[in-house]
Amino acid sequence: MKVLQKILFGLLGIIAFLLLIGLLLPKTYTVEREITIDSPKDSVFTYIKYLKNQNDFSVWAKLDPAMKKKFTGIDGTVGAISAWESQDKNVGIGEQEIIKITEGERIDFELRFKVPFESTDNAYMITKSDSSNQTKVTWGFNGTMAYPMNLMLPIMNMEEMLGKDLETGLKNLKFNLENK
Repeated sequence: MKVLQKILFGLLGIIAFLLLIGLLLPKTYTVEREITIDSPKDSVFTYIKYLKNQNDFSVWAKLDPAMKKKFTGIDGTVGAISAWESQDKNVGIGEQEIIKITEGERIDFELRFKVPFESTDNAYMITKSDSSNQTKVTWGFNGTMAYPMNLMLPIMNMEEMLGKDLETGLKNLKFNLENK
């Protein structure tokens, strides 16, 4: 009986220690990637501000060809929404809304995931001229993981996990814009 109590108290001690660590760990993360595209900034910005164009470069949009997609609002303007529904657990159900546009410079999105988990996060795309015919595009993602789930952040390595998808999407974007 005493051995069982020691094991139980040991497990409770480990859980308490992990919960304490969770209080000290960050609850937010940012992942950002950039690429230079051989195309003028206004052309690049005009292309990326339309949610429907993400179907041509976003890794997530290409994961499930059978995914149901629905667009509401006026694409390329604040309030436009792209919704998706997929049986693929890597895609799930959610929607993305354009929440702010700084014309020619930046687009901010709110991502609302519903399945396989509920979460609301933010993403953005920024364009900057490197020259008259080159544009640097930055694609970023800001997320939050509430306590005590934030204990998973160091294990999940969001930088690597999301970073690969952002890089691939930006390479697809570069290819599409430079080869149209």
